[in-house]
Amino acid sequence: MIKQLIKSVREYKRDSFLAPIFVTLEVIIEVIIPYLMAELIDKGIDSGNMSFILKMGIALVISCVISLSFGALSGKYAANASAGFAKNLRKDMFYNVQKFSFANIDKFSTSSIVTRLTTDITNVQNAYQMIIRIAVRSPLMLLFSLIMAFGINHKLSIIFLVAIPVLGVGLYIIMSHAHPIFERVFKIYDKLNNVVQENLRGIRVVKSFVREDYEEKKFKNVSGDIYNDFVKAEKLLSFNAPLMQFSAYGCILLISWFGANLIVGKSMTTGELTSLIAYAMQILMSLMMLSMVFVMIIMARASAERISEILSEESDLNNPENPVTEIKNGDISFKNVNFGYSKKRKKLCLKNINLEIKSGETVGIIGGTGSSKSSLVQLIPRLYDTIDGDVLVGGRNVKEYDIEALRGEVAMVLQKNVLFSGTIKENLRWGDENASDEDIERVCRLAQADEFIQTFPQKYNTYIEQGGSNVSGGQKQRLCIARALLKKPKILILDDSTSAVDTKTDSSIRRAFKEEIPNTTKIIIAQRISSVEDADKIIVMENGEINGIGTHDELLKNNAIYQEVYNSQVKGGGSDE
Repeated sequence: MIKQLIKSVREYKRDSFLAPIFVTLEVIIEVIIPYLMAELIDKGIDSGNMSFILKMGIALVISCVISLSFGALSGKYAANASAGFAKNLRKDMFYNVQKFSFANIDKFSTSSIVTRLTTDITNVQNAYQMIIRIAVRSPLMLLFSLIMAFGINHKLSIIFLVAIPVLGVGLYIIMSHAHPIFERVFKIYDKLNNVVQENLRGIRVVKSFVREDYEEKKFKNVSGDIYNDFVKAEKLLSFNAPLMQFSAYGCILLISWFGANLIVGKSMTTGELTSLIAYAMQILMSLMMLSMVFVMIIMARASAERISEILSEESDLNNPENPVTEIKNGDISFKNVNFGYSKKRKKLCLKNINLEIKSGETVGIIGGTGSSKSSLVQLIPRLYDTIDGDVLVGGRNVKEYDIEALRGEVAMVLQKNVLFSGTIKENLRWGDENASDEDIERVCRLAQADEFIQTFPQKYNTYIEQGGSNVSGGQKQRLCIARALLKKPKILILDDSTSAVDTKTDSSIRRAFKEEIPNTTKIIIAQRISSVEDADKIIVMENGEINGIGTHDELLKNNAIYQEVYNSQVKGGGSDE
C-alpha cells in the first residue's frame, strides 16, 4: 500500500527530501541553544563576566534566527510536498476511475469514490506533511536531547528512559483501539454522501411528495452514526494529553528534586540543571508531537487503505497486444453468448444468444422489464465482456479491437440521458469536438431538436444546467440523440431513448434516420410497438433469451408475446393512430 501511494509523490520528491533536511538543521540548532544558556549562566552570570554574557547573548540570538529560518523553510517545502502529493493522488485516482469498466464502477458507489477523492485524500495529505516534518523532527529532537542530557548527568537522565516506555505502551493501546473506529467512520461517510447526493438529485420528487421530514430523519440517522463513532474515537484519543502531561510534569518534578540536591552537594551547577530541564521539555514535547503524528496516522491509515483500493483496482476490460483500430462496417453477430453481471452461471442475464445483424439494418428490440434488452446492447461496444460466446462487430471479435476505436464507432443513447453543465453546443460537441455549427444544426434537425432550440433566446448557446434540469425529458432525449449522431457512427444504439417524446416526433426521428443515415446500423430498444414496427427485423426478448425474431407482420402472426404487447397498446390507444 505505502509503495503504491509513494508513487504519486513524483515531481515533489525534491521538496519531500528538502523538508526533513531543514528540519534536521533546525533540530540541531535548537539542541545547541540550552547548552549555550547553561554556559551563559555558569560562566557569565554566576561569575559576573559581562563580555562573556554579551558574547553568549549574541550567539543565542543568532541561533534563534537560524533555527527560525530553517523551520520556515522546512514548513514551506513540507507544504509544497504534501499539497503536490495530494494533487497527484487525486489525479491518479481520477484517471484510474476513467479506465474502469462498468463492472469496476459497479463495485464502488459514486458517493464512496467522492469521499475517497476528498475526505480521504485530505487525511493522507495532512499525515504526509506531518510525517516528513514532525515525524522527522520529533525522533531527532528526542535522540539529540537525550544525548545532551546524558552528557550533562547520566544518572538524572535515566528518568527519561523510564518515561518513554510508559508513553509508548499508552500510545500503542490508544492507537490499536482507535483505528477500527476510524475505518468504520469513513465507510459511514460514504453513506452520508450518498444520502446528500440522492436528496439533491431527487429534490423535486422529495418536495412534490412532501418527504422533507423523512429525508431529514434519514440524514440525521447517518450523521448521528458518524457523531457517535467520532465521540468514541475522541474519547480514546483524549487519554493522550493526560498521559503526556503526567509524564512531562513527573519528569520535571523528579529532575528538579534530584537536581536541587545535586546542586546543594556541589555535584551539579545551576546552568546544567537549567539546561537539563530545557532538554526534558524538548524530549517530552517531542513525545507529545509524536503522539499527534500517531493520531493523524491512525486516521490516515484507514483513508490510505481506501485510496489504495481505487488505485489498485484494475479494469477487467483491456486491449489485446496488437489491437485492431479499424472497424470495417456495422455488421453485428452474437454467437452462443452467455452473460451475467456476477460472473456466476446460476445468475445469467443473457442465455444462449445467437443473432445476426447486417450493416445498415434497422433492428428493434422489445420485451418486458428485466428481459435484459439493455444488457444485450451493452456487449456491442464492450462495456462488459461475455462469460461464454463471442460478440463480433465488422466481422471481428470485439475483444480484438482497441476499446477506444470500437466505442468511437458505436454511439449509444442510454435510458438515463445525461447532459453536462455548459451550452447546448458544448454538450453536442461531445460527439465531435471539431464539429462545425452547420454539422451541429444538421444532426439537431435529424433528432427533431432544432425546432425547440430555436425558441430559446440564446439558441445553440443556451446554457444547460447540471444534469439538464432546465430542459424537459423529451428535449433532453433529442439532444442526446443529436450528440450521438454527431459521432457519425457505424452503429447507433437507442436504448429506450425516445420514451419521453410523442409518437409523431418519434416517427419523424425514425424517418430521418432511414433517409439520412441509411448505412448506419440502427438498434432501437423500445416499449412502444410504433417505435419499432418499421424495423427490418424485430427481436423479442424474454427472461434473457430471444423469444422471437422477425418483421412486424411476421411476429404478429407467430409470436404470442409480441401479439400480447401489440393488442394491449392498440386497445390502450398506444399506436400511431
